[in-house]
Amino acid sequence: MKLPENLIQKLENRKQNNSLRQLPSFNNLVDFSSNDYIGFSKSEAVFKQAHHYLIENDIIQNGATGSRLISGNHSLYQIAETFIAQFHDVESALIFNSGYDANVGFFSALPQRNDVILYDELSHASIRDGIVMSNAKSYKFNHNDFEDLERLIIKFPNTTIYIVTETVFSMDGDSPNLEELVALSEKYNCYLVVDEAHTLGVFGEKGEGLTQYFELHNRIFARIMTFGKGLGCHGAAVLGSTELKEYLVNFARSFIYTTGLSPHSVSTILTAYHQLDLEAETIEKLRQNIVLFNQQKNLLGLKPMFVRSKSAIQSAIIPGNENVKRLAQQLQDKGFDVKAILSPTVPEGQERLRFCIHSYNSQDEINQILELLRDFVF
Repeated sequence: MKLPENLIQKLENRKQNNSLRQLPSFNNLVDFSSNDYIGFSKSEAVFKQAHHYLIENDIIQNGATGSRLISGNHSLYQIAETFIAQFHDVESALIFNSGYDANVGFFSALPQRNDVILYDELSHASIRDGIVMSNAKSYKFNHNDFEDLERLIIKFPNTTIYIVTETVFSMDGDSPNLEELVALSEKYNCYLVVDEAHTLGVFGEKGEGLTQYFELHNRIFARIMTFGKGLGCHGAAVLGSTELKEYLVNFARSFIYTTGLSPHSVSTILTAYHQLDLEAETIEKLRQNIVLFNQQKNLLGLKPMFVRSKSAIQSAIIPGNENVKRLAQQLQDKGFDVKAILSPTVPEGQERLRFCIHSYNSQDEINQILELLRDFVF
């Protein structure tokens, strides 16, 4: 049976705008596109140790069998959540099936009618989807602009306000001034919520994330950690007080009404966290590669086209879907996997090449890809 005609037209519009999304084929190109910042998705140590943990503890079970509130709350959950909470120096952690589930569950459940959510305009789609499902009123503030944020806060006296941002933004790779943001949230008694999806495994002595790196984590209402990036596995956790965890267990629909993660998935999460303790050199190598990338783009005269970033995400603005797709293909033809980010994923005119830096990228690879970019652009 064919799609309804109006849906066919929407697909046709995407094709005409050169913005049709398609699943990519697997390739063996040099990786500058994945979120596997420290290589954990390919870590033999994590793979084997996660399996051995299950065998040693006689956990021979393929699936969770149901939601965690029914039959799926297997013993590994409590062990993993306790360790994650200790690792992040917080009272409690609640594991969700994905970062998307965590954000949708949190923001649809916590803010209530007559509450207000103030969110950075570049917040991830999963945050915005959760906000749409909330009964609270919501307003966006200009990206990393705390004067604009304060202007909005003042409009809502005697109101419960949630402030929402990311510690590293997924498309720009930049960060807010967290110390200033924490101080502002405390000044007006707001509830600050931060998504740390792109900082786990990247910032901090053991990859704890940016808020712990700056020792601000105990002044934040909730942190959302995603495991599909720096940890190279799957799932996410909401970090906060024991009362927050209890509330989410009772009211977060994306937690309540879904089958839990399998024991193998939770074992992999736990093993990856343990592995962070052993990977100080790998995390340091990532930092060195980020510094090298920034130095080289400056030396090659490419700095003006890049969004300012000190993270593993580096974005070069190439306006126009056709232009950025062509440039991405040229780099791929030379053996480098770099993805074009098209509108409407980003605003029209803000199309970009998104470079993801990894601990396993060599100095030669970084030099080569930036030299190619210079040659293709200039």
